[in-house]
Amino acid sequence: MRLWWHLVRLGFRLLYNEFAFTYDLVSWVVSLGAWRCWVRASLKHLHPDGLILELAHGTGNLQLDLHAAGRDAIGCDLSPAMGQIATNKLMRAGIRPHLVRVRAQTLPFRAAAFASVISTFPTDFIIAPETLREVSRVLQPGGRFVIVPTSRFTGGGLIAKLIDALYAATGQREASAEHHSLWISLLEPYGFTVQVVEEACSNSSVTVIIAQKRG
Repeated sequence: MRLWWHLVRLGFRLLYNEFAFTYDLVSWVVSLGAWRCWVRASLKHLHPDGLILELAHGTGNLQLDLHAAGRDAIGCDLSPAMGQIATNKLMRAGIRPHLVRVRAQTLPFRAAAFASVISTFPTDFIIAPETLREVSRVLQPGGRFVIVPTSRFTGGGLIAKLIDALYAATGQREASAEHHSLWISLLEPYGFTVQVVEEACSNSSVTVIIAQKRG
């Protein structure tokens, strides 16, 4: 079992670094084309005003969506490969990138700098105590920490069931009430009031965590 989880972690490290150029294609395949809907499900839950920080911006797709929505956003990612891909993508769209390479556990921003912090399909850095303390620090009172941690297929036949099984085997498929309670217990000690919702996409649903910083 330890070997399996070592291989899973290695696979994700490669996907986010050496094979980052495959990320958009891989995400489209494993979501049966729903990946962009899954990510965009987070947008309506952001604070309606103010600066947004995206943790683990990946290839920059959500940065494009935020810009299209007229929002001001900064993206952070530890992977230099993701940073380069996202920069190129934004520049091709005529958008000046506001991206920094940094660990979420040590954010280089002043306290209460952001109205929203968002992260979609992050790895387990997102639940590190250091990350949660930093997110709470940089959020304004009443600001929102929005996380999209997982999704599940509600249709799609055998292929969807096989992909769901793969997600479960790699620790990415949780949507139970117990899992929702876990998010609440993780976030509340850092000054958040937590709501968990499910948003519908084609043949699937996505979990969205909305944690509002108490003021």
